[in-house]
Amino acid sequence: QVQLVESGGGLVQAGGSLRLSCAASGRTFGTYAMGWFRQAPGKEREFVASISKSGGNTYYADSVKGRFTISRDNAKNTVYLQMNSLKPEDTAVYYCAARRQLFTGADYRGVNDYDYWGQGTQVTVSS
Repeated sequence: QVQLVESGGGLVQAGGSLRLSCAASGRTFGTYAMGWFRQAPGKEREFVASISKSGGNTYYADSVKGRFTISRDNAKNTVYLQMNSLKPEDTAVYYCAARRQLFTGADYRGVNDYDYWGQGTQVTVSS
């Protein structure tokens, strides 16, 4: 069982930056692939970025590529999402998610790929 707690959301102007953090419980964090998803009002939850258990592989949605960076610190049981050049369309509740990584290089982008979810943190980008 993994418990995930996100933090770092808030209100920022367009063009600004935020860094989200997701702290995980347990001793097996290093065996989990981690993902960030977001959900805007009236829309489905969508993939933002993911990172392999070692941190060696990262994957991004086209909409955030070049602006967002996912990283992790396995010693601190934490995954981060650095968000730069924010746009109003980035406004959403951001969720982190975890699942055991089964294969090297596995690319987990689906909501149903993940077993554990945090409660979410609100990011609002004003124009």
